[in-house]
Amino acid sequence: MSDPVRDRLAAAGLDEGEAERKSSLFSLASRALERLKEGRRAEATLWYVPGRIEVLGKHTDYAGGPSLLAAAERGFCLVASPRSDGEVRIVDVGKGVEARFSFPAEDDLPARDWEIYPRTVAGRIARNFPGPHRGVDVAFTSDLPPSAGMSSSSAFMVAVFSALADANRLDRHPAYRGAIRGPEDLAGYLGSVENGADFGPLAGDRGVGTFGGSEDHTAILCCRPGLLALYRYHPVRHEKSLPMPAGFRFVIGVSGIEARKTGAAREQYNRASLSAAAILEAWRASGGGSEPTLLDAVTSSPEAPERIRETLRQIPPGRFTPAMLLERFEQFLEETRRVIPAAVEALERGDLAALGEAVDRSQQAAERFLGNQVPETIDLARSARSLGARAASAFGGGYGGSVWALVPSAEAGAFCSAWESVYRRRFPEARGEEFFLTGAGPGRIRL
Repeated sequence: MSDPVRDRLAAAGLDEGEAERKSSLFSLASRALERLKEGRRAEATLWYVPGRIEVLGKHTDYAGGPSLLAAAERGFCLVASPRSDGEVRIVDVGKGVEARFSFPAEDDLPARDWEIYPRTVAGRIARNFPGPHRGVDVAFTSDLPPSAGMSSSSAFMVAVFSALADANRLDRHPAYRGAIRGPEDLAGYLGSVENGADFGPLAGDRGVGTFGGSEDHTAILCCRPGLLALYRYHPVRHEKSLPMPAGFRFVIGVSGIEARKTGAAREQYNRASLSAAAILEAWRASGGGSEPTLLDAVTSSPEAPERIRETLRQIPPGRFTPAMLLERFEQFLEETRRVIPAAVEALERGDLAALGEAVDRSQQAAERFLGNQVPETIDLARSARSLGARAASAFGGGYGGSVWALVPSAEAGAFCSAWESVYRRRFPEARGEEFFLTGAGPGRIRL
């Protein structure tokens, strides 16, 4: 039987089995939206918004560094219908909870963490694109593991923005047209919505309290099926795309240790960003230069890395000790100047052994210098390699989350089961762990 939603998703590059499952999720969301509309006749728009896999690029984007990305084949299935008033109603079908507010969203954010994200998006739209705004009725559900390092919060914000922007035809607003000229610009802007920064003439606010970059939003909006995308940031710019190794899939191991970006977890997440900013500030204060990003400072001359090290050795202890800043600097150098170039070259040659070696160095630098790994993610990366994965690494902000493993497609199912068994045996107290297969899927899709 014909299924237009399934067929459209498959045509956009989603695996056929995943397209079938997403069609079922859209059906659930569509039924919930009809209840929200209470008999109003208004067309509905469907949005599929994926999570992302950070193949490489641990805490590099906000410092101007590169990252290698793929869109996961899991994400948000959101159905939206415009209203004639300014009210926004959003229902999480899976959890059976609802958020309700009006443009502009109130400043006093509610206690429930998930409502922070749509309110932040609506508040930023009201600030940056003034004028009367139409509200929306929204129903969504998701098969993306939450707080698992796969950018579920960023994907949710992109999905909500997509619904609100579409209902209000923001792409016709003069302020939008002056600042956002393509998907890369939109990714940079949505990164600023999340972290609260200005984006060109579009003034920032407090965001959601995290000081990340726009890597997540770039993958969600710009990645293409079957490809790994290399991007750089400040501004977002595409470097190249590389085919996913033929005959291989990702297996994702979700540790069950939540990698949250709200509440007390923000400080841990923000530490890497703040320490990178402290390194750049120390460089500028020492007269090293006025480069806009840490990567620009590192590449300003052949002598710059050693000069930065010497600067950091001499600064007085403050929020970060010299030793802490030196470790953060070494991780940034390793990831941006050694690991990612070596991995890209290995992919271009089809040398998966060299790729695995480069990814191992990234994981080791995160454990040794970045300090954002927990025993569960360390063990997942190592056990994946011992079970035969060609490469494996933790990804996301750290302090929990997930690990990806690159495995031949024909072996992926058996590998997934074995990997999960090893993990459950070593961490029997773990809760919320999940193991699944995914290809490199498409970015955001409007149906």
